[in-house]
Amino acid sequence: MMFKHLDARVVQVWDGLRPMTKKMLERLLEPNGPLLPSSTLQKFHYDAHADWELSQLLTALDAQMKAKDAIGADEAAQLAETCVKILEAQCGSAEVFIQLAQRALKQHDYDRFEKLAEHLLERFSSGEIAEIIRQTDLPQIRAIAYETLVLFPAQSMLPLLDDPLYADIAMQVLEQKAFEFESEEARDLLEQIEMENGFPI
Repeated sequence: MMFKHLDARVVQVWDGLRPMTKKMLERLLEPNGPLLPSSTLQKFHYDAHADWELSQLLTALDAQMKAKDAIGADEAAQLAETCVKILEAQCGSAEVFIQLAQRALKQHDYDRFEKLAEHLLERFSSGEIAEIIRQTDLPQIRAIAYETLVLFPAQSMLPLLDDPLYADIAMQVLEQKAFEFESEEARDLLEQIEMENGFPI
């Protein structure tokens, strides 16, 4: 590893990374490396385990930067920013999205937060977005997740309605689509649900 002042926890996480994940980070950290990770990521196989590895490394780096001892803070910040850029470009899990969104809000980086919100519609399934809503209590994150789910077709809420973890979320989305956005499809589904359950929605 090219860093000299990272704390023991960060070093432990780094040592546990797969070689291909280390190479990806090292390539992006080179002085003449690409500013954006897309060209580098094309050369590496990125998967859900890489998501998890980078998330764990980012957590350890953020913990080091919060410590009173400022030694290594600049190095930790540089490596953390690289992790964030990769995760922003690739992640598709609720847990990692929440981590990135919470981090952006804590840093008052609202431009980054808005860009994360754009990734929801581009890359996340309705189920993953519902999981974001379920897992977070932060109103800002819940709001953008609900706003994105409303953009999905009403029919995409049907699998969520069958899952007790997400049924209430799906109902709220359908009601918003039906009454705020005047979606006939959503109204028809709500009427169908009312008939099946035998009571008003």
